[in-house]
Amino acid sequence: MKSIVITGAGGRPINREQLKSAVTGTLEGRKLSKVLVIPPDFTRFHSMAGLITEMYYDILHEKCAVDILPALGTHEPMTPAECREMFGNIPFDRFIRHDWKNDVVKIGEVPAEFVYEVSEGLVNESIPVEVNGRLLDESYDLIISVGQVVPHEVVGMANYSKNIFVGCGGRRMINSSHMLGAFYGLERIMGKDFSPVRKVFDYAEEHFIKDMPLIYFLTVTTAVGNKADIHGVFAGRDRKLFEDAVELSQKVNLNYLEEAPSKIVVYLNEKEFKSTWLGNKAVYRTRMAIADGGELLILAPGVHKFGEDDNIDGLIRKYGYVGRENVLELVKAEEDLKENLSAAAHLIHGSSDGRFRITYAVARLSEDEIKGVNYNYADYSEMAARYMPEKLADGWNDVNGERIYYISNPALGLWAERKRFV
Repeated sequence: MKSIVITGAGGRPINREQLKSAVTGTLEGRKLSKVLVIPPDFTRFHSMAGLITEMYYDILHEKCAVDILPALGTHEPMTPAECREMFGNIPFDRFIRHDWKNDVVKIGEVPAEFVYEVSEGLVNESIPVEVNGRLLDESYDLIISVGQVVPHEVVGMANYSKNIFVGCGGRRMINSSHMLGAFYGLERIMGKDFSPVRKVFDYAEEHFIKDMPLIYFLTVTTAVGNKADIHGVFAGRDRKLFEDAVELSQKVNLNYLEEAPSKIVVYLNEKEFKSTWLGNKAVYRTRMAIADGGELLILAPGVHKFGEDDNIDGLIRKYGYVGRENVLELVKAEEDLKENLSAAAHLIHGSSDGRFRITYAVARLSEDEIKGVNYNYADYSEMAARYMPEKLADGWNDVNGERIYYISNPALGLWAERKRFV
């Protein structure tokens, strides 16, 4: 297949007709009897992958069988209501749940010496490569991985092969890759290509799935409120497409600040963010922006738990967000954390290491629960009345004489004081 690249002229977003032409272009000349589409889940609602998946289904479902496998990773399965909101009229029985603990097959292993090299000597263990068994079903003529390229705390820039090896991956691959990123340091990774984790994924792509009938359909988007715009689509299999998408995302999703705010207020949409596992994008994506000694206030009306599954939720409650060095020591000493390295990595990523304060303003968790994981507590109603997020504009605001920096959705970018981002 010839690669397809469409970007908006003069910085403008692309329109629906251009998007449809990209979708149909990936199917030209193909004789298909069974297709698997792999979009992200509801937590990537603004990727526009829902509309793209619906376009594929509308074109294909009368000609061939179409299955949809949301790339859940460790996230909760999507509900029928979430599927309708994100994917339109695709019947719910076409959706397959990915189970990261039970549905995977080991297809290879990234050798320890390679991991040691790319991690600059920080990690010297091999990484098992596991994927959902559906991807190995030879009855599929075509597998389409759909998703958004955007700064990411584990791999540097999200999507491309991450959608396969994490979104449709198994616990050992997810645990190992997350801990590799945490060891290396998320501030060295976010917003960049060719991180140690990305190099591991590239190795796995080249050695274990190169013959899979797979294409990537990558988007770069921005959003204001609930309205998302697509600035570019990049479709095909060549890694150069991902690199081009990274370059565009770095232009539209990286937000440079000339000064570090002493207070950042982040809003978490209650439909999208129900746990600190997801909501801590507010921490990851702002940590290079906030001033030393400053405060990050997270307005989180929908957050009612810490982990996406009961086991990880329990680990977060048990150990808390206690800082990188403490977590690394706990991994050495505590077997349950050693067996769940993605949880350990999350605890590192969600800690400020004492550099700034993190306050969660919640309605569905108690003060004891929030303080129990080493965060400051605030009442959501009180903070929402004080800051009125529905009236704030993204960026600098003055609230009753207090100068704050406001972010309406932390999933859509990376914020950094310019001198901190190399």
